[in-house]
Amino acid sequence: MIFLRIICPVFLFSFLGIVPSNKTIAFETPFLKRFSDSTKIFSQKFYPKTNKKDQVIKHAAYSLCYDENFEQAKWVAYLLTSKMCSNQEEERTDNFREDPSVMTGSAVPNDYKKSGYDRGHLCPAGDMGWSEVTMSESFFMSNMSPQQPKFNRGIWKTLEMQVREWAKKEEEIYVITAGVLEKDLPTIGVKNKVAVPKYYYKIILDVFGSEKKAIAFVMPNEGSKESIFFYAVSVDSVEHLTQINFFPALPDSLENKLESHLNVNLWK
Repeated sequence: MIFLRIICPVFLFSFLGIVPSNKTIAFETPFLKRFSDSTKIFSQKFYPKTNKKDQVIKHAAYSLCYDENFEQAKWVAYLLTSKMCSNQEEERTDNFREDPSVMTGSAVPNDYKKSGYDRGHLCPAGDMGWSEVTMSESFFMSNMSPQQPKFNRGIWKTLEMQVREWAKKEEEIYVITAGVLEKDLPTIGVKNKVAVPKYYYKIILDVFGSEKKAIAFVMPNEGSKESIFFYAVSVDSVEHLTQINFFPALPDSLENKLESHLNVNLWK
């Protein structure tokens, strides 16, 4: 596990996709207006660095970059706020289905059948219960990755719960997450060859608080009894590991500070 202490840059993104017009989000007007007025800033400026070949997809509350070679997202990014976490009124749907927005075709539920792996959420359903639309869209297969049951239902779930606590405390944070996609990974599936990542990363960025900060985690796809902070790394480490430039639009001085330094005490 020594390599987990290496270094790399991070990215951030936002929840401001297009919400279907026949659905409404149960938030008061000032909340919606604040983000509506900032759509260009948050929906484009804070993307990870992409190229013309990248297939970037926007859903109502999260965006992703789908990698056809691995039949899953190489990053999923969204904004999580205290108000979202306090309005978790929608029940879990378990409506796993192909993502119609993926031009090349996403993985399908049967790809996981009898594989021994969970359809592990990247953007958790537990973060998306604040509207019918967002809960439903969290079950697109483009938002899934094969996870060991002990991992998905154990330390990964613990980290997801901690992220929600941070959102409540800090008011709003950015989350970027996915499996580490690399060559020669094992695969599952018959219709599609879905890669099984050996490691997963999650990056949390707080740029709205009085002290701007970031923290990242890289966890092996297996059960663990360690504290989540055992797997804490700098954002630079994740960038090095994934070859993704997460915060290309941040001012260089702020980007360097947030990505290169890891201060766990700021998050405990």
